[in-house]
Amino acid sequence: MAISPNQRKRKKLSDLIVEDVKRWIVTDKMSPGNRLPNERALIELFECSKGTVREALKALEVEGLVTTRTGPAGGAYLKSASIEPATRALRNFLHFQHFDSSQVYQLRRVIEVELAVAVIGHLTAEHFAVLEENIGVCDKRPESEEEQRLQRTVEIEFHNILAEACPNPLLAFMARFLNDLLRDLVVLKKAYLPERHQFSEANVDYHRRILTAMKQEDEAAVRELMHEHMCDAERNMLALEGEVADRLLIDCERS
Repeated sequence: MAISPNQRKRKKLSDLIVEDVKRWIVTDKMSPGNRLPNERALIELFECSKGTVREALKALEVEGLVTTRTGPAGGAYLKSASIEPATRALRNFLHFQHFDSSQVYQLRRVIEVELAVAVIGHLTAEHFAVLEENIGVCDKRPESEEEQRLQRTVEIEFHNILAEACPNPLLAFMARFLNDLLRDLVVLKKAYLPERHQFSEANVDYHRRILTAMKQEDEAAVRELMHEHMCDAERNMLALEGEVADRLLIDCERS
């Protein structure tokens, strides 16, 4: 844990304190809610000033890894970074790369299949109930533009529910990230506007069959169905994007 003089020259001491705290989380398997040593203990441990310790704690707070409390039980406590802020920064970066849904599905065809297989045996009765409810919402024909947008996002949420049950946190994160990226594309490109009821019907059908295979813990069927589902969803999504692009072109020509 000691910091060498060479390290002090290369990096700010506050940055090295931040690295050490992250190292504690990884190597000591610390959990959200664990309290860090108090300010005086950190000053003695790292042989630094009060200002340096506070700068390090502020950096950890900005990164979403620490929260500070006041009062008798005050101090710095670890907290778990939520998925949404973590994926948002990556998604914002990728928006400037001008990617399309085919590139998202290139990964989803792998990630979603592996995720579906990984959650077999890990879905609780509550998970199944929420998934059934999700399918019920998607099975209703939308009557407005807002309902069409909601239906597209709820269809994606089906896969986020599966991610919540995944025992592999890295696989779950990757799946959630791709789902959120796809949701951004749907909303930002307004890919929910063209009425494509066969897409919704196909999604509902695949979701039901996948859920049945999961209840039966039939790994081969789950793998096959999810792969088919991703291929079918990609075709439909590309068609929707094409329709939106055509509409924009027509509108531009008229104006």
